[in-house]
Amino acid sequence: MKRRDFVKQTSKVSLGIVALGMYACKNTTKQNVQEDVKEGDLFFKISLAQWSLHKALFDKNMNNLDFAAASRGYGCEGLEYVNAFFKDKATDNAYLKSMNNRADAEGQQNVLIMIDGEGELAHPDTKARLQAIENHHKWVDAAHFLGCHAIRVNLAGGIEKEEAAKAAVDSLEQLSDYAKGANINILVENHGGFSSNGEWMSQVFSNVKHENCGTLPDFGNFCITKDKNRNCLEAYDRYKGMKELLPFAKAVSAKSYDFDANGNETTIDFMKVMQMVKDVNYTGFVGVEYEGKRLSEADGIKATRDLLLKVGKQLS
Repeated sequence: MKRRDFVKQTSKVSLGIVALGMYACKNTTKQNVQEDVKEGDLFFKISLAQWSLHKALFDKNMNNLDFAAASRGYGCEGLEYVNAFFKDKATDNAYLKSMNNRADAEGQQNVLIMIDGEGELAHPDTKARLQAIENHHKWVDAAHFLGCHAIRVNLAGGIEKEEAAKAAVDSLEQLSDYAKGANINILVENHGGFSSNGEWMSQVFSNVKHENCGTLPDFGNFCITKDKNRNCLEAYDRYKGMKELLPFAKAVSAKSYDFDANGNETTIDFMKVMQMVKDVNYTGFVGVEYEGKRLSEADGIKATRDLLLKVGKQLS
């Protein structure tokens, strides 16, 4: 999916996102959510993936600097940015400082940046792949400035499975070497193609030597190939895939699409997946990433967060 840049909004739009945040908090304030977390003694923290608000961002009903306030409004405590929403700001320290100020003002922690559109790290052409590695350097630096612990990259571009694995390992080693001095982790999400094949990913990460490199397992991204209408043609078993990715996890994405009357996700067994997360002793952030169509973004985020809280209490 291509993601386009957008411009900063007027004060009218800013008021709109404040209203959106108030709507999201109508029945659940951050204080109430955090009280619930303490009562349940959750083994993880909850962050908000910015992609959950991609419609509002692309439609220019909010901008990147509004994200921290929106996250607080939904009762989350961490921010997972998407670089598309501040694409031309990676080296703009004044803008990055504004992002830090907004996060601090809202009591939010900058967690990571999801990177797209900077080249294919498993590309068979060495020159193209090396350029892609270099293109990611500025985002490592930006993540360091923001106090994030990681950037998420994509292992795209591969054609032949074994050659793509070798290229992926080399790219991750080089990028991780660059990032280690900034104390930044390089993370790979299952995000289509070979990366949605858990066995292939396990092979790659078994051969990566840098400790600041790992996975970002996503509950929902296990479609390997799609047709021109984005219908899935080849899917990998999500539970097998999660089991294979989680031993290398340094972040987790709670993808959701829709919910039944009892608040359960209709296609993903959150209890089963979160038990897997707990079983590998993961205690970091779990990112709310609603990508459904039936519910509004506000309602989808809230439903995902509430399900994580419910499941987390039962497992803790």
